[in-house]
Amino acid sequence: MPRQNINDLLAFRAVARERSFTRAAAQMGVSPSALSHTIRGLEERLGLRLLTRTTRNVAPTQAGERLLATIGPHFDEIEAGLAALSELRDKPAGTIRITTGVDAAQTILWPAVAKLLTVYPDINVEISVNSGFVDIVAERFDGGVRLGETIAQDMVAVRIGPDIRMAAVASASYFSAHKPPRTPHDLAHHNCINLRFPTLGGLYAWEFEKGGRVLNVRVDGQLIVNDVALARQAALDGSGIAYLPQHYVQAELDADRLTGVLGDWSPPFPGYHLYYPSRRHQSPAFALLVEALRYRG
Repeated sequence: MPRQNINDLLAFRAVARERSFTRAAAQMGVSPSALSHTIRGLEERLGLRLLTRTTRNVAPTQAGERLLATIGPHFDEIEAGLAALSELRDKPAGTIRITTGVDAAQTILWPAVAKLLTVYPDINVEISVNSGFVDIVAERFDGGVRLGETIAQDMVAVRIGPDIRMAAVASASYFSAHKPPRTPHDLAHHNCINLRFPTLGGLYAWEFEKGGRVLNVRVDGQLIVNDVALARQAALDGSGIAYLPQHYVQAELDADRLTGVLGDWSPPFPGYHLYYPSRRHQSPAFALLVEALRYRG
């Protein structure tokens, strides 16, 4: 294939993925007008419209989607192979993009990344905190951090943290006015702090298990939040019972600022894992991050 055709395909890939001539041009180091001219030339040679352009949006046509699906993985593999050559250098280099939730970012990911950046000054890390599930392939992340039981089977999963246990907690002031629940069914008589996450599409059902018996309880209360930090603060302020990862409220439990209930109904479950595509060629920088995060118990 002539070199010009390869460059044109790379230009098309950039525009189709970025959905913007301006961002794609900045990425490739050319002007938007030059990039637009390149795409028009490619469309003319193929005799097909590859992109739909409006004043606000650029999107691949059906033909464009098919072309992107065909050429994208091959160029990605070439770029990954070139990036892997950096292992011949004295120091690994490159940018690593990771998507994660708030809790994992604060408690596991950042402590490991902070040490890695100090030792390897040529490595850059982008951490994208998002409570929803992200398609790491489509969004071009190197990996993601999620709970082990939520990871797709076609991904490589590396354990990076211990098992997690949930804890139903409230303040002493709340329990002075309300009888503590003895079973999950008793929560129907309590003011519970609900959590709403994009991954769930609705309110989080509190999950309990005891003696092989599993209960998913829909709770009610005056407050609904989408942030665990706010739920913890509301519990501290006496607004009701919150159901949060135990490690997230352990300091408050140890200091008796919060009281835990239903502990025998909350067994541990698989904790955080780093996941990435099984066919992904690891760059030396990413391999270092995997080892820095790997849980060794």
